[in-house]
Amino acid sequence: MGNKLAKHTKMKQKKRIAIIGSTGSIGKQALDVISQHDDILSAEVLTANSSWEELVRQALKFKPNCVVIANKDYYSDVKQALKDTDTKVFAGSESINDVVQLDCVDVVLTAVVGFAGLRPTVKAIESGKTIALSNKETLVVGGEYISRLALEKRVAVLPVDSEHSAVFQCINGEYDNKIKTIYLTASGGPFRQMSREQMREVTLAQALKHPNWSMGPKVTIDSASMMNKGLEMIEARWLFGVEPENIKAVVHPQSIIHSMVEFEDGSLKAQLGVPDMRLPIQYALTYPERLPNSTQPFNPFEQGTLTFERADTERFPCLRLAYEAAEKGGNLPAIMNAANEVAVQAFLEEKIRFTQIADIIEKAMSSFCFVQNAGLEDYFDTDRQVREELQKQL
Repeated sequence: MGNKLAKHTKMKQKKRIAIIGSTGSIGKQALDVISQHDDILSAEVLTANSSWEELVRQALKFKPNCVVIANKDYYSDVKQALKDTDTKVFAGSESINDVVQLDCVDVVLTAVVGFAGLRPTVKAIESGKTIALSNKETLVVGGEYISRLALEKRVAVLPVDSEHSAVFQCINGEYDNKIKTIYLTASGGPFRQMSREQMREVTLAQALKHPNWSMGPKVTIDSASMMNKGLEMIEARWLFGVEPENIKAVVHPQSIIHSMVEFEDGSLKAQLGVPDMRLPIQYALTYPERLPNSTQPFNPFEQGTLTFERADTERFPCLRLAYEAAEKGGNLPAIMNAANEVAVQAFLEEKIRFTQIADIIEKAMSSFCFVQNAGLEDYFDTDRQVREELQKQL
């Protein structure tokens, strides 16, 4: 069996990967996947915002074609550290938009967090690259535009989020069968059993202590507020063409079932696995192949009970706000997303209480100018305006 697999994979052409945000949580785990399958995967482009020392370590190990450090202050440090290698060094966010279009790239993994992932994803799609999408904000803000562009360019957008990867796996082979309901599972985060009043007093350390998943700080806070599930609902809408009222969040504390899909005949499909992001990352990078990996397999005999609860939008108002933004559309998801990013950063800097995150988002959604028929540049203008105004206030 092993020899047969080895012979098969050697015959395959290598997939050349660009990782936008290689020094973050998803980026590091993607490089782990690539190192396990370096016979069929290679890291050709690596980018980072400011973590230049980690970027250098990665470049020395994986020997990419080029690296980009978005913060130009660190360009000379990276350039000096890699002067004896063949790796080209670029700086500035505009360079990220350039390198995703290089001929040496087949697949662009957008692993950067937040709105910053939108422009590189657009450029990659315009260049015909396959997209492995971890950056949910790209579809939250520009889902309609991205969906239309990907269809026009005949580009595959493969989900990396565990929930969307699960849905994608559930609908494989079901393309002629209409989806009735998508159930996106949520762990419930660290405050699942707390009242809203109790959440007013939680600390940053408590919010960053996720019960199941290892993620970056921004995504971890989004999980604690359940905004993460709201963002994922909007992302699922555009990935799978299902209206928001047919996408439901269900709290599943064990994080073993990653999503479920109900079809018109009442049948449900679910995808199960251990809570390890390397699994959906690998599936996106090696699709349609399933290959061995080093993750601990799920053992149903050891797991015991799996439980489910309704998501509570009273205690977690961010989820309600996401549904409101999705229903109204236009640039409202962009307003919501920008306000959330600013509020979460303020909480990470301990400038506001945890419960103020939702308050800031709700106020922004009701006060900033709404544009119904928003285009790509409207999204960028909205994001800039909301950030500038809220950062002044906070």
